[in-house]
Amino acid sequence: MGARGHVFLGDGMGDTGIGALLVRLRTARGWSQQRVADEYNSLEGRSAKTGKEIGRYEREARFPVPYTRKYLALVFGVDCAVLDQAVAISKGQRDGADAAEVEIAPPVLPPEDTHVRGDPLSEDAVRSAEFARFIAQRNADEFVVEQLEADVGRLARTYVSHPLMEQYVEIKRLRDGAFELLRGRQHPRQTTDLHLSASRLCGLSAHVCLDLGDYYSAATHARTARACAEAAGHEGMLAWVRAVESLIAYWTGRYEQAARLAQVGRRHRASGSIGARLASLEARALAIVGDTAGALAALSDAERSREAISGRDDVLGVFDFPAAKQFAYAGTTLLAVGGQEHVQRAIVSAETAIRLYRSADGDDQSVGDLFAAHLDLARGHLLLGDLELGFVLQSSPERMSASIVRRLTVLGRELEGPQYGGAAQAVYLRERLQHTAVRASLPAAHPPELPT
Repeated sequence: MGARGHVFLGDGMGDTGIGALLVRLRTARGWSQQRVADEYNSLEGRSAKTGKEIGRYEREARFPVPYTRKYLALVFGVDCAVLDQAVAISKGQRDGADAAEVEIAPPVLPPEDTHVRGDPLSEDAVRSAEFARFIAQRNADEFVVEQLEADVGRLARTYVSHPLMEQYVEIKRLRDGAFELLRGRQHPRQTTDLHLSASRLCGLSAHVCLDLGDYYSAATHARTARACAEAAGHEGMLAWVRAVESLIAYWTGRYEQAARLAQVGRRHRASGSIGARLASLEARALAIVGDTAGALAALSDAERSREAISGRDDVLGVFDFPAAKQFAYAGTTLLAVGGQEHVQRAIVSAETAIRLYRSADGDDQSVGDLFAAHLDLARGHLLLGDLELGFVLQSSPERMSASIVRRLTVLGRELEGPQYGGAAQAVYLRERLQHTAVRASLPAAHPPELPT
């Protein structure tokens, strides 16, 4: 043993590849892959790893980069040089195998000389060697892929709480970079990972367009996201894209299609919170078209999916579906179902969503969802005869998405109803809501100068 309990190469691990070494270190402690990921995240101070990623390192589907190896060494209490050498051994074994395949053919003369000789076997061997050199060319290694995944995770987390255009500039840059990498050559495993990152970045682009009310562009990004997810063979991302397509259909007034798309998404075998998201989307859409029984059944499905969740989502922020968001969707659904009992349940759901969002970490406090929950709360009270819209009217219009503006407009129209009889307070509140909606729709609120 070395200083501070670290293990050095003399401990019998000097000839071990990284995958076998990580398995040995983990099993010696009786840990699961998720336990290793949890220990890693605790040391690094953020949710950077999952058990699946540790499994990739153990299978050598990916090699941990130096930054990652540093924290893995701390997790297992070994010297980082042990992991560095193990990675070098694994890469050497892989490169050696590749080299052995290339070196089966004997040395050949350059193409121009073989043409002079007129030797068809030698000329054929040259073409084989050229192809070997071609497949060895790489425009991305495991570090590039891992850094891209980390950037995607960061943007997905901050998207819900940071200014939209501030996020979009980097989303577009990374998405275009991923496209360019995929036009080149990588190891097949890295190509799969790049397709998944590209899918998530297209999904983020679709969300930007959704929030700006450009539903046609959102649908285009969503289709590309689905194509990339299919190329990656990732069921969870395929299900998530269906959720985005359901959102697009909902906000373009195609409620029955929105419900169908959510139902299609639920057919994917995906882990995490996506099942609760899709059931909640289905419930809201069915409530709008008057299918009360279907809406309430889907709400129950969402609750069961929440209870059955094991583990956590691979990427947080836009890509997960926290309990706060589920309560917000339930509130909207119950308001659409109508009836005093359901309205009262909607108020409770909206209040729960607000409480959960306010108690969440800063990056998890979704500005849009928090505002939507306040709108549902205000509408619930309006339906029960209470004209209290304080939070709604005091909020800054600069952070309101296109969907929030539409909800403000609907809320203002409801104040024109006969039940308010043109009361002065109702007229005042309606004018204030209309003013806020107009301000939120101005170019200053949603700058049109998106990067090209």
